[in-house]
Amino acid sequence: MSETESRRDLLIVEDDTALAETLQKSMQRRGFDVRIAASAEEAQEMGEARVPDCALVDLKLPGRSGLECVRDLAALSPPPRIVVLTGFASIATAVEAIKLGAGHYLAKPATASEIEAAFERGEGDPTLPLGQASGGLRVGEWERIQEVLRDTDFNISEAARRLGMHRRTLARRLAKRQIR
Repeated sequence: MSETESRRDLLIVEDDTALAETLQKSMQRRGFDVRIAASAEEAQEMGEARVPDCALVDLKLPGRSGLECVRDLAALSPPPRIVVLTGFASIATAVEAIKLGAGHYLAKPATASEIEAAFERGEGDPTLPLGQASGGLRVGEWERIQEVLRDTDFNISEAARRLGMHRRTLARRLAKRQIR
C-alpha cells in the first residue's frame, strides 16, 4: 500500500481493557492513530463522529454483538477496512462476518504484524491455507475443543476424556491459546 493510499486511522472495538491497550500501543508504534471502543454502541458513536480507515472488532462484546458492530461499521461512508478478532473462531462466524462487511477474520491470539497485514490486504487471500490458525492449532481442532468444552461446562477432565486425550495435554493446548 503506498503512502498516498495509506489508511492509518484505527478503531479498536474490544471490551478487554488490557488487550485493547496492548493492541493500541502496538498499532501506534506501527503508525496508526488509534481510538478504543469497549462496546458496539460506543464504536458506532465514534465511527459516526469520525469514520475510521480501519476497524479491529472483537466478536464477543457486551450488549450488541461484534457481528452487529461489523454491520454498522460497514454501513459508514466510506466503509472502513474491518478485521474481526476472536477467541472463539468458527467457520460459521467467519462467513457471517465477511458477509456483513469484514475483510478478514483472525483468531486470537494474533500478532500486531498479522493484524497490520490483514488491513493491508484489500481482499482475502485464497492462497492461504484454510485450516491454519496462529498458535499452532488448526482452526478445526480449536473449534472442536471449544465445542466439547462448552458441552462439558468447561470441565477439563471430562472434555479431555471426550476428546480422547490426556487432561494435561488439553490443559497445555488451552494455555497456548487463552480462552476469552
